[in-house]
Amino acid sequence: MPKSVAGGTKWTYFASSNAQNSRSPEVLFDLLVSCSSEQGFSQVAYGALTDAEPTRRPEYLPAAVTVNFPSAWRERYAERRYNAIDPVVRYDDAVGGVFMGSTRSQDQLQPGEVRVLNEAKEAGLKHGVTVPLFGPFGRLCVVSFASRFDDVDPQCRLSRLNALAWQFHHAFTEIAPSSEGKCHMKVALSEREKDCLRWVEEGKSSWEIGVILRVSENTANFHLKNAMRKLETNSRTHCLAKAIRPGLI
Repeated sequence: MPKSVAGGTKWTYFASSNAQNSRSPEVLFDLLVSCSSEQGFSQVAYGALTDAEPTRRPEYLPAAVTVNFPSAWRERYAERRYNAIDPVVRYDDAVGGVFMGSTRSQDQLQPGEVRVLNEAKEAGLKHGVTVPLFGPFGRLCVVSFASRFDDVDPQCRLSRLNALAWQFHHAFTEIAPSSEGKCHMKVALSEREKDCLRWVEEGKSSWEIGVILRVSENTANFHLKNAMRKLETNSRTHCLAKAIRPGLI
């Protein structure tokens, strides 16, 4: 069975012992950029809330480590305080799901939000996908992927970028300076839970997993929900990422 949602050897590096033992955020971020570039999204930014208050907006972490957006755009973004009106990091959107700025109807946005997106496109960030990531203590983080190409279809790359974002986020929080992001859980998954997660890794639905394992769809969901509960996650993708990192599957 292939061992990667996204395919290729670079993706599996996130789950390898080298990545697990790495203490370098730069190495992890460079790997994220390399993997997302294979999907047509070479511009990446990882951001986090500065505290757990839901009214706060995400701020990009130090640019030298977790942002490779064009420097001129980063400077303009900071000078004009675009984080206050940027729809890409708007909290109510982030908690609702993945944000795809290039496909969002502009009549749903305020004039200032439209300006931010248009100026980002002029800076070379033509298509974008932003993945909300939830961490300890109610923190919200985001990974924004952007493409310089006109013909990239974010929708077709969504599942892979989402999986990449969760893998990076989980790896980064383990080596971040703050101890809040570290989680040393001792979790034991059942063989059925592991089997179900391995097929989730292959992109299979609960119904398909049930057929493969010769159980009902409800039984497949039962095992997946148990795994999510044990790993304290609220999505299959996040659960898969947290299971792969310590070698649970």
